[in-house]
Amino acid sequence: MSENLVVLFQNIGLTEQKAKETAKNKNLAPTLERVINTAGFQNKPSEKGTGALLYHLASTSTPAAAPHLDYIAEAIRDSKLTTSDQVAAAIKFVSNKTNIDEAAFNEECGVGVIVTKDDVKKAVDSYTETVKDKLIQDRYKYFGLFFAGAKNIPSLKWANGGDIKEAVDAKMLEVLGPKDERDVVVKKKKETKPEVKEEVKVNVLKVPDMFFEGELAKLHKPGENPQINPELMKEHLKATGGKYITRFPPEPNGFLHIGHAKAININFGLAAAHNGICNLRYDDTNPEAEEERYFESILEIVKWLGFTPSEVTYSSTHFQRLYDLAVELIKKDKAYVCHCTGEEIQKHRGGPERGPRTACVHRDRPIKESLELFEKMKNGGFEEGEAILRMKMDLENGNPQFWDLVAYRVLKAAHHRTGSEWSRPSYYWLCDALEVYKPVQWEYGRLNITNTVLSKRKIAELVKKGYVFDWDDPRLFTLPAIRRRGVPPQAINNFIHTLGVTKSDTVIEVTKLDAFIRDFLNETAPRLMGVFDPIKVVIENLPEGFEQMLTVPNKPRDPSMGERTIPFTREVWIDGSDFREVDDKDFFRLAPGKTVGLLNVPYPITCTKVVKDNAGKVVELVVRYENVDGFKPPKTYIQWVAESPKHGSPVRLDEVRLFERLFNHANPQDKREVPGGYLSDINPNSLKIEKGAFIEVGLWDIMDRWIKSSESKTDFEAMRFQLIRIGYFCVDRESDLGDLKASSGASIKDKVKKIVLNKTVGLQVSSTLKNKE
Repeated sequence: MSENLVVLFQNIGLTEQKAKETAKNKNLAPTLERVINTAGFQNKPSEKGTGALLYHLASTSTPAAAPHLDYIAEAIRDSKLTTSDQVAAAIKFVSNKTNIDEAAFNEECGVGVIVTKDDVKKAVDSYTETVKDKLIQDRYKYFGLFFAGAKNIPSLKWANGGDIKEAVDAKMLEVLGPKDERDVVVKKKKETKPEVKEEVKVNVLKVPDMFFEGELAKLHKPGENPQINPELMKEHLKATGGKYITRFPPEPNGFLHIGHAKAININFGLAAAHNGICNLRYDDTNPEAEEERYFESILEIVKWLGFTPSEVTYSSTHFQRLYDLAVELIKKDKAYVCHCTGEEIQKHRGGPERGPRTACVHRDRPIKESLELFEKMKNGGFEEGEAILRMKMDLENGNPQFWDLVAYRVLKAAHHRTGSEWSRPSYYWLCDALEVYKPVQWEYGRLNITNTVLSKRKIAELVKKGYVFDWDDPRLFTLPAIRRRGVPPQAINNFIHTLGVTKSDTVIEVTKLDAFIRDFLNETAPRLMGVFDPIKVVIENLPEGFEQMLTVPNKPRDPSMGERTIPFTREVWIDGSDFREVDDKDFFRLAPGKTVGLLNVPYPITCTKVVKDNAGKVVELVVRYENVDGFKPPKTYIQWVAESPKHGSPVRLDEVRLFERLFNHANPQDKREVPGGYLSDINPNSLKIEKGAFIEVGLWDIMDRWIKSSESKTDFEAMRFQLIRIGYFCVDRESDLGDLKASSGASIKDKVKKIVLNKTVGLQVSSTLKNKE
């Protein structure tokens, strides 16, 4: 990495870290260096907006526009192009042109055009009249199409996207008024399924703004990506009907992680926002790393996040077609079989010193010879590394992507779907050279989360060395792990939708994701009482066999969540942390001689006696029930669970798994923060297992409702709830719930053999409350 490049890139406003990352990018760095020098900012800083546009030019330019990058850079410097939309139009205009007509360029790129907010409002007002009936009919569900239509108004081509959205929002409010119950779309449920508030809340159909703003708003419409042969576009549009068609192309060589959730949302969400379709296309080109479980998990996770692929396809299906295209490429003298080693190829490309580039001795071998050798590669006549097929591109081009890339290599491994018939193709095909349809490939920044690692290699090492259970260990951030931890898919989607889409990689604090999880569960999860390290409490002034059935709301102050009935008896259990033998002025819960309330119980209790075992451990508390009129209400209420075998109370839990961050540092892979490497940064307290915890019988209601409403009997994590004052939890798949397929109408409590809970996320506790406790 050149220090001069870092300084140069900082001249256009990049941070030092971003400048260093860009300088390491062999594709972007040369182009950005060129446009900065052309614009004259090699020795002085640019205006922030100008620098951003130069970076946008370099990062989005195409090979077809490369000869005219200097012209566009100068237009940015001279403030002729002032928005990213204008730069995108400029790239499109100059592509494949020999000479540039300045007047045509100015007109096509909106040079000098100013669109005021008043202009935007008038245009949106006029456009509204043409779609008013549809707007009134569909109300706020029509926002996506309404906004997209407004952006396509010819007079608003160069308007600010934020101004358009502001005008659209204002117009919808004017025509429709505020949102009401008509704008909440509830998924239809079968009559046999009870109404569940969670279903009402999570199935609101709303197209996120992210698909009509920022980088995604700049994407081409169907038919706008130029082809070397116009007939290719005609055929494409005829086949697709002019629809948006996107694809999510994962490699089935591991489990998806939180970063893939962003890709899934963008690919499926963008298509849905424009009434298009999205395919799941397995990039199954590396048989060494692919396994059946990865294929199955990927499709399951996509569906779990709420998306349904229009079609599931495989790269391997097209191996024969790809091979035929490779043969055609050789026949056109645009590819050749090469025997160079990796080191030799690097040397030909200038080596680490960035010296002159040279062609290898195989580049000009006869076409017939390359055809014969390529056939030999296909038939297994070479060992791995002995022969590759390289595309004959442009060694003099400043972009390394044109330095005779490898299209095929020999791999002695059977493929998951096609056996031993084919080896791995590369996707760097010269579509124009072959005159095949050229789809647009658009790249955006990765999503990273603090306090974790997402590398498949690193996760595999964590699994192999026993630091985690498996790839779905809830301390990891693979999507199967997040799912097992009880995180609702809607919370993940909501989180993704707030991030926006940029070209730059983003690193998000894990606490931000936690906040979205907590917010969603706060609205959808019923509340239960549970106790860890339970202490028995005997209410001395209640008679033996006392029983009172209490009706308790599943969520306070929210009748729509329903209610449950629990027993209150002479003996109850409280959490060990809710009692102190030695009282303290800052401790507000139970202590000798002190009075507290029991949640949902009419009267408070006062501790009158402490019973210990021979080792001095507190095993029982004797209390008085203050069931007299006029007794002063207590300041604090604690949770409890009744001892009532008749009602199956308490529910005894086999394990409660409490998860914390797996790594101590935000970036465990940073050698400056963690000199010993990421394995040395593992938090030894990332997992605490509580045994012997009790929970109230309301758990059976949640489990029974899950059995009736769940289409899958394996999604245990969908049984979610809040343990009051502790956090949100779900049922782990290692629980044994008995035979769930049995047709008996009995409650699940009669079948359960083992219950394991996972902590999903803790409650948000204020610093004041923490100090008091």
